[in-house]
Amino acid sequence: MSDIPKRDRMKMERTPSRTADPEVRSRSFDEVNVGYTSALAVLEASRCLNCKRPVCIEGCPVGVRIDEFVALVADGRFTEAASVVHHDNPLPAVCGRVCPQETQCEEACVLNKKGRPIAIGALERFVADRELDEMAAAPRPRPEPTGKSVAVVGSGPAGLACAGDLNAMGHQVTVFEALHELGGVLAYGIPAFRLPKPVVKAEIDRLGELGVRFERDVLVGVSPTVEELRRDEGFDAVFVGTGAGLPRFPGIEGENLIGVYSANEFLTRVNLMHANEPGARTPVYDLVDRSVVVIGGGNTAVDAARTALRLGARSVRVLYRRSKAEMPARAEEIEHAEEEGIALVFQVSPVRFDGTDGWLNGVTIQHMTLGPPDEEGRARPIPIEGRTEDIACEVAIVAIGNQPNPILANTTPGLTTSDWGTIEVDPSSGATSIPGVFAGGDIATGGATVILALGAGRRAAAAIDSWLAEGHPQQKAHARGTGS
Repeated sequence: MSDIPKRDRMKMERTPSRTADPEVRSRSFDEVNVGYTSALAVLEASRCLNCKRPVCIEGCPVGVRIDEFVALVADGRFTEAASVVHHDNPLPAVCGRVCPQETQCEEACVLNKKGRPIAIGALERFVADRELDEMAAAPRPRPEPTGKSVAVVGSGPAGLACAGDLNAMGHQVTVFEALHELGGVLAYGIPAFRLPKPVVKAEIDRLGELGVRFERDVLVGVSPTVEELRRDEGFDAVFVGTGAGLPRFPGIEGENLIGVYSANEFLTRVNLMHANEPGARTPVYDLVDRSVVVIGGGNTAVDAARTALRLGARSVRVLYRRSKAEMPARAEEIEHAEEEGIALVFQVSPVRFDGTDGWLNGVTIQHMTLGPPDEEGRARPIPIEGRTEDIACEVAIVAIGNQPNPILANTTPGLTTSDWGTIEVDPSSGATSIPGVFAGGDIATGGATVILALGAGRRAAAAIDSWLAEGHPQQKAHARGTGS
């Protein structure tokens, strides 16, 4: 624990994360954040006030014992710090990079009152990376088997968290993934410059070493169905964590023009199918020296914009219908995008994609003003009559949200879903309308964050363990509408 007097710790500046030069990184898929050195990590951790009531933990959706691991980092006991983090977070190297700590644990930090919260995410990433580097030599204890088996559908954050906890409880877990690579949104949705794929693979490999089984290229809902997993393949319970990967479009003229992408397709081609590499079998439309607009204001929109820039685009503009203050993307990612030369255009919304002979050559935008708050508490965008503008562009990437793919729900009789296509669950347990079938993550909430999906997966794992231990009693019916 730091021996620096508390009054001096309160005066210390937050230790900045090291990042690659914007001019260099804007044309590279190498990771932007370089991370802390050991000395920088100790320095930052020594700022912690060691609060008697660590409210930072209350801001963490999975309840990581932040006070304990930060104190261990301050003492240079990095391996022990990693063990503390891993007790509650199965993917700390991932979460340390992509979670919105600034609105969760760091927002709750008492030092945030002065605008200098502890860099909890950067410290989490540091200890997780250190442990991954040393993972080969670490012993891997195996739990006593219970004789029960659980099928986990989807290898994204919710599925991996659920699988990890159930495996640690002694159940045999098999994760079914529809794609050829594991990781769900971690693999296909988040670019390598934010989340290097070897980091995702290492976290998943750890679960494999601990006994979790993985099967790729299996589209549950088609072959097999959820019912067949229980009836024919003998799984005692099923957890559905298939995410929300079906893109939404604005429903305007010109959406079928060549050059209009969904962000899902665009990012999947690059992140999963390596469209940025020479000779790619599934390339994206050549962006070299072309103008690109991205529609949306979340992390996916910013990821798509920064990816387009790295593919050689001449210019990239992000069009968002509210102001910068309302952008749901992480502040750090917005800052990085602007540093790299991406233009943010606020209070505009597309009303038509324009083209010639089937090819996109522009977008007509409607200027907006901000009105009273909507149901989510954000200022409602209102069109300004008579104020439209034509913007020239050759590529448009739509990133305005996603919804669950309906395949699994449509092939699972008795599974209750919402009007938005999400699976309705008991939020405390993930229990669905079918006994023995649980769900969590974006499939139940709609698009959210990695850490919230992890929390849902862990809650479901605890509920599944209790349900199995009780001998499969009839589940209490969930309350309609709690899943979204």
